[in-house]
Amino acid sequence: MKLIVFSLFLWATLGVSVSSDLASDRAALLALRAAVGGRIRLWNLSSSPCSWTGVNCVQNRVVELRLPGMGLSGQLPIAIGNLTQLQTLSLRFNALSGSIPSDFAKLTTLRNLYLQGNGFSGQIPGFLFTLQNLIRLNLANNNFSGTIPESVNNSTRLGTLFLENNHLSGSIPNIELPSLVQLNVSFNQLNGSIPKGLSGKPKSAFQGNSLCGKPLVSCDGTESSGRKLSGGAIAGIVIGCVLGVLLVLILLICLCRRKGGKKTETRDIAPAKLAEIEIPADKAAGESDNRNGGALSGVVKNDAKSSGNKKLVFFGNAPRVFDLEDLLRASAEVLGKGTFGTAYKATLDMGVVVAVKRLKDVVVSEKEFKEKMEIVGAMDHQNLVPLRAYYFSADEKLLVYDYMSTGSLSALLHGNKGAGRTPLNWDTRSSIALGAAKGIAYLHSKGPGISHGNIKSSNILLTTSYEARVSDFGLAQLSGPTSTPNRVDGYRAPEVTDARKVSQKADVYSFGVLLLELLTGKAPTHALTNEEGVDLPRWVQSVVREEWTAEVFDLELLRYQNVEEDMVQLLQLAINCTAQYPDKRPAMDEVTSQIEELCRSSDQRT
Repeated sequence: MKLIVFSLFLWATLGVSVSSDLASDRAALLALRAAVGGRIRLWNLSSSPCSWTGVNCVQNRVVELRLPGMGLSGQLPIAIGNLTQLQTLSLRFNALSGSIPSDFAKLTTLRNLYLQGNGFSGQIPGFLFTLQNLIRLNLANNNFSGTIPESVNNSTRLGTLFLENNHLSGSIPNIELPSLVQLNVSFNQLNGSIPKGLSGKPKSAFQGNSLCGKPLVSCDGTESSGRKLSGGAIAGIVIGCVLGVLLVLILLICLCRRKGGKKTETRDIAPAKLAEIEIPADKAAGESDNRNGGALSGVVKNDAKSSGNKKLVFFGNAPRVFDLEDLLRASAEVLGKGTFGTAYKATLDMGVVVAVKRLKDVVVSEKEFKEKMEIVGAMDHQNLVPLRAYYFSADEKLLVYDYMSTGSLSALLHGNKGAGRTPLNWDTRSSIALGAAKGIAYLHSKGPGISHGNIKSSNILLTTSYEARVSDFGLAQLSGPTSTPNRVDGYRAPEVTDARKVSQKADVYSFGVLLLELLTGKAPTHALTNEEGVDLPRWVQSVVREEWTAEVFDLELLRYQNVEEDMVQLLQLAINCTAQYPDKRPAMDEVTSQIEELCRSSDQRT
């Protein structure tokens, strides 16, 4: 009997303890609500705090508090530290100010802390790095000042540390954290040399400071490099280069004697694998409508039909299966009218399907055209639509691509709005963003002067498995200054005055608009929709300034659970990409790595 009474007493005690813990969590949340307001004032106080927006509980304890972009303002109270089981705290993208409260030191179970996009100030408190379970810390885009705490090395599990766009000064401490995968301290007021342990991080992680050392310029003013070569090694390299040059000369002589250039061939093309499409628009004046299968010869001028010694010029080493005459006999269907011309689906007699773009307003000479096509044809990446062949004459310029039957991102986002529409879920959209970023980053990696010049959703084509392929790269420099219509202006960076001269940072801006389009479902221009387009960067920033609402995101995305954090993170990246000044925008390789990390963390949660 005594045992039964004791057991009942024990269960009652535990029940009171659980209730007391939840009551303590509730009190902390109410103190936060009273201090910073915003949309959390809509919490239903008559219900359990575990049902409040942004609050997730496990076993009646608050373990996640996610309030990104909720219009919170003012200073945080001494209260959040009482959420002793908290694992994730996200207050990003609000209007919070002041310093980080000292009771954060009590959040011993905290794994993820996201405070970026606020107005926090003062020094970064060292007690944050006493939190032994902390894995991700993002304090970017605030007003923190002072130095980076030496105690950062105490946070032994830290994998992500983002401190960019603050007012931090002094040198970077010698951070020795094997777990640290992501670091960004760009656009602060840091100086001195970069610690050797961080030399493997990308350049973009340190830009916008007065830093030196690998991966930036070395502190003696020369490009950073690895170990110095010995005299014997240098001699070996010189001898090897001389022998290599001699071998190349011998090979060139042999090739010239055989007259066998293998750079290009003039016969046929590899079978089509993928597709190219643009949103259909009104056909150009004077063009035949071949949607019902007329021959391609019906739309090209006689100059191409009686081509004489003019032939298709092919790229690559794959087997050739058709020539210019075969192509002109192919049945043609108009896919759409784009910035640089009209695209056709061409079905050849042997069943091969390709996409043919008939260029307009080409102003460069034949020599310059061929040089640019050689550059475009050499681009080889899984996220690019490859150029297979081209034809040049005085009156006709044709480009041959793989055909992609799924269509463009623009078609999927803004096309069919009816009941039969297939919505694009978060995983698909983030995957498309990553694929497009990889393709553009590859182009940029080919040299500082290489850019796309015309990034927009109708130039992001999709495979049957919704993998992104970037098209129309390298064509902006071929046309005259007035050939680019106004409909691309929604993607164009503010500093661009000539569509033929687009920098890599202007590409980043256009890609940022593309990300906003993916997130909001809104077209940034008047083209291709029945609704008026909007200036996406300006619209998003105005919504953020006033008060965050869920309306900024595409309604199709709001049905998916546990992705709000990732959506806001991608939104922040898009806003960074569309910064007014080019030097404030990240490089495409940094954009790609951030989207990769976002996709990885998303996969881990699912």
